[in-house]
Amino acid sequence: MKLFSLLAFCCLSGTVIAQQSYNGVDAHLGNLFLLSNAQSRSISPENFNGGKGAAGKATTGTGSGPGRELGQGWKISPSVVIKAHTTYTVAEIDGSGSIQHIWMTPTGNWRWEIFRIYWDDETTPSVEVPVGDFFGMGWGKYSPLQSLPVCVNPGSAFNCYWPMPFRKKCRITMENIADKDMVLYYSVDYLVTEVPANAAYFHAQFRRVNPLPYKNVVTLLDSVQGKGQYVGTYLAWGVHNNGWWGEGEIKFYMDGDKDWPTICGTGTEDYFCGSYDFDTHTKNAAGVDVDGYTVFCSPYSGLAQVIKGDGHYSPEQRFGLYRWHITDPIRFDKSLRVTIQALGWRDGGRYLPLQDDISSTVFWYQSEPHGVFPVLPTKDLLEVN
Repeated sequence: MKLFSLLAFCCLSGTVIAQQSYNGVDAHLGNLFLLSNAQSRSISPENFNGGKGAAGKATTGTGSGPGRELGQGWKISPSVVIKAHTTYTVAEIDGSGSIQHIWMTPTGNWRWEIFRIYWDDETTPSVEVPVGDFFGMGWGKYSPLQSLPVCVNPGSAFNCYWPMPFRKKCRITMENIADKDMVLYYSVDYLVTEVPANAAYFHAQFRRVNPLPYKNVVTLLDSVQGKGQYVGTYLAWGVHNNGWWGEGEIKFYMDGDKDWPTICGTGTEDYFCGSYDFDTHTKNAAGVDVDGYTVFCSPYSGLAQVIKGDGHYSPEQRFGLYRWHITDPIRFDKSLRVTIQALGWRDGGRYLPLQDDISSTVFWYQSEPHGVFPVLPTKDLLEVN
């Protein structure tokens, strides 16, 4: 096997690189001095095919006006316009390799821009998610997010570092289901290289339920067959009740589990690696405790976004939470189903089954073929309002 990426290989083979060093060098940097036969390539509007020696040659594009006096080589094609109700092919790569980084900054409504990835010759996507939710921005509003596999930087720069190996082909598309055109700046950085036999394929799936039926659990993932590992959860959670909303437990049903899961969490904020309502009881100028949510981002988990109600036309509170299972992937051999409860409190110290607005995006690796994805909600049911 040729070295295509220590990060990608170690994540997929089960080695925990974040906790190790290589000959005394921090593992995140420890492979930079190693020689490799992999070839670096990048696809962008300045090089639509990622060809060697083919970048920056455009003579027409969205920069033609500003660059009209400078000509070829002077930022002539930095972006593309995706017309309303059309699908644009962001990248199409033949052969084996690995996506290492995706950067993009889309204009428009992020819920109405559907991001898809197809591996090899499959006809149904392995990734199908509104672009905002894929990058942890499910409410359509920018908020900084800093983690290992996903970063959202000012002013709305989406970055993904999930390693995504493929053996025959990779195709990435963006569908604009809105009634208005959108502008997309992007780059897809990848390696042309051999891929190890035990490398699984990256998957991501979106679901939304609004409102959640009373006493129902939220299904995050089901119908997964084959061998793989679950690596991440992002929730855009809109609260319809007053009071605390995060008492529910996440459950992982693995390899034939029926009524009872193998892994069961202890509460929503616990699963997202927080505690006690994400409330640090900060003090105001008078030294009095001020109850409130504490926004935080860490390499593996975070409450990255808290949108407070304004008491007028946006009365509800909304939250964006992520948990990446990088050092603790949930491994399965045959099947996986994942659910989470939505629980608050009612009078008398009793749990209240909530009927909230919950959108989920889950991330996992598995051997192909993958199971049937649920049909995406219609445009009106995707909309954040």
